Amino acid sequence: METLLLVINIILAVILVLLVLLQKSEGGALGIGVSQENFMLSRSAGSFMTKATAIIATLFIICSLALTIISRAELTPTGSVLDTVEEKTEDTPSIPENN
Repeated sequence: METLLLVINIILAVILVLLVLLQKSEGGALGIGVSQENFMLSRSAGSFMTKATAIIATLFIICSLALTIISRAELTPTGSVLDTVEEKTEDTPSIPENN
């Protein structure tokens, strides 16, 4: 199950990156790529791309959370680290006494 979710998560990540890169920038970009005859077409395409990006991003977050929940169950500690550490007094340096 974890492997399947991991593959789906990688596919969603690639699709999300491609969707973001295919969108037109709305930040002006010195007026490049925006003309009056293309205005209505780019708006409807932008709306579709924005909705698709939001849906894929939501699926990616849900899949990532599911992976975290599944892998967290496998990482439950069985004991404390301090239980396995033995104190070694012979390796500890001694504190010098005042003369």
